[in-house]
Amino acid sequence: MKFKLEHQDKAARTCTIEFNRGVIKTPVFMPVGTYGSVKTMAPYELVDMGAKIILSNTYHLMIRPGEEIIEAHKGLHNFMAWDRPILTDSGGYQIWSLSKKRTITDEYVEFDSPVNGDMIRLTPEIAMRIQRTLGSDIQMVLDECTHYPASKDEALLSMKRSEQWALRSFESYQDLKQDSDSAIFGIIQGGMYGDLRLENLDYLSSINFDGLAIGGLSVGETINERMEVLELLMPAMPKSMPRYLMGLGTPLDIIRAVDVGVDMFDCVIPTRHARNGQIYTHRGVLRIKNAQYKDDLRPIDEDCNCYSCNNFSRSYIRHLFNCNEILGSRLATIHNISFYLGLMANIREAITTNSFEKFKKSFTEKYQQ
Repeated sequence: MKFKLEHQDKAARTCTIEFNRGVIKTPVFMPVGTYGSVKTMAPYELVDMGAKIILSNTYHLMIRPGEEIIEAHKGLHNFMAWDRPILTDSGGYQIWSLSKKRTITDEYVEFDSPVNGDMIRLTPEIAMRIQRTLGSDIQMVLDECTHYPASKDEALLSMKRSEQWALRSFESYQDLKQDSDSAIFGIIQGGMYGDLRLENLDYLSSINFDGLAIGGLSVGETINERMEVLELLMPAMPKSMPRYLMGLGTPLDIIRAVDVGVDMFDCVIPTRHARNGQIYTHRGVLRIKNAQYKDDLRPIDEDCNCYSCNNFSRSYIRHLFNCNEILGSRLATIHNISFYLGLMANIREAITTNSFEKFKKSFTEKYQQ
């Protein structure tokens, strides 16, 4: 991986991250393909929209279809016919959020499969081995996602375990890397406690990671709590590597985070909400199932040039949802992903021209939650 800081407008910044499979310009949003598929979308459609990198999930792929199937396809890129970079999350968040039964020790985490209830044991070494089999370009360490709210003692215990796992993940990654330009990112934990976050950042900075992620947010905290963590961490983080905020968020969440120096984002919001009829526009969220759109002949977003907006009315898309036609979900997803990717392109342009503050103010004034 090659990383270059291109331009800064106060704390907001543009960077390039280069792999053999492609160059990523940041700030970037990564569409989420949890099971090796961005729901309802074909890979060529994502390419046409301008997606440069997507995210998949080690936790889910190890359960279905399983490591052996993907290995038989010579990696996840071949399995899903995607030739651009892929980031794989290690599964720490999913273990925290999806498992009904789990046992966590310093050595391993054991959890029940959401498919058949079988108990599965995962260690940092296994997580890195699976990601090596997947062949992802950015691989995440195994961490323990600190629950919210957590006492300081609980957050400290969780953070220390994640530190042990981060080092073991890094050592395993180095053993398995072979001839590859892949990268490994550490994950900063510490709950809502600023001193723990800075302590964890200091520890992870002593390991030769290629990038650092901020984990343990978007877990129920308030916007103010989240921003306090980010505003404390960002100035202390190395400028010479990517900064990835995991699992966030809405358009306004992204703009706030870019404003303090975050480079990379992922979230299921644009795809999941699209399937529920929540469509993102420059003027806020449009709930397309509402009766007010029954005879609305306008496109979803008059400021958007995506396929859905260029060809179909709000009335038609509402009709598809009310008839449970899968095309409704597809058209909403096409728009939402296009909107998010377009938002990131506009953010990059604003930073490059030293007008990000003006862009942020203009977008926020028009956008209704």
